[in-house]
Amino acid sequence: MSIRLGYQMPNYSYGTSVDQLFPTVAAQAREAESAGFDAVFVMDHFYQLPGIGSPDQPMLECYTTLSALSGVTERVQLSAMVTGNTYRNPTLLAKTVTTLDVVSGGRAVLGIGAGWYELEHQQLGFEFGTFAERFDRLDESLSIIVPMLRGDRPTVNGRWYRTETAMNEPRLRDDLPILLGGGGEKKTFRMAAQYAQHLNVICNPEEIPRKLEALEQRCAEVGRDRSTLETSYLVMAVIDESGDKARAARDEHLRRTGVDLSALDPERRRSVESRQFVGTPDDVAADLQERVLDKGIDGLIINLIANGHEPGIVELAGSALGRLVR
Repeated sequence: MSIRLGYQMPNYSYGTSVDQLFPTVAAQAREAESAGFDAVFVMDHFYQLPGIGSPDQPMLECYTTLSALSGVTERVQLSAMVTGNTYRNPTLLAKTVTTLDVVSGGRAVLGIGAGWYELEHQQLGFEFGTFAERFDRLDESLSIIVPMLRGDRPTVNGRWYRTETAMNEPRLRDDLPILLGGGGEKKTFRMAAQYAQHLNVICNPEEIPRKLEALEQRCAEVGRDRSTLETSYLVMAVIDESGDKARAARDEHLRRTGVDLSALDPERRRSVESRQFVGTPDDVAADLQERVLDKGIDGLIINLIANGHEPGIVELAGSALGRLVR
């Protein structure tokens, strides 16, 4: 497994009718594959997220969507960015991602995290719990899922879950990769060091050196060579051949979510813009090289939240960014 360049779709508000929604998703996945992306990711949520849109905006169920995408692509790996552990029993999740691997011909990646969106839990009836409880549940869940993906039959009588020689058949392989996503230096990074092949780091770019130093420490604590754990950075980008058009698309997207950059004080504006990469393909590539890759991150997982659904935009991104990570 290697994901040096991934494409994430965090948004299904394309202005299309419902019958055209999945064709628009499928077109992006095919374009990402053609443009040389290693993987395609979709959200594991049931409501749209704050900061992207209102809760009632379109949100497709993750694993149904990934299975459908497996039928319209041939090469790209397929994953959630990331599965919310609280939404599924771990044995069901192991079965689900293994089935995706079988139907896709060995292209599934289990992207997983602790879960955080309280409104979904409250309204849909999922147990939310405290921050610490969610990470404890994730740890216990991984102690079940990992053996099931590897062909073992775990018996667990834990605080959160119970299994008895849990079987997981059929499997196409015993090395289905696991990706953890997050920025927690103690809990998330420790679980990544223990269980994962890939860590997607979520943070402000200036925090990357500290995050990688913490990851080095977590790997040392479990006796793992840090170089065996691939890293990537989650990027929100707006790319267009016209830099002015890209910035206008970014500003319009922010206005739709209630943020007017021109009205913010300088410190708040810098905070909002620090995790955005906006401009021409060459502008964005140079910015990512300097602020992310030169800091030691291995790869990039990019979303094009404002205009990725427009034909040709994913191709622009793949062409410019692929040169940075190969």
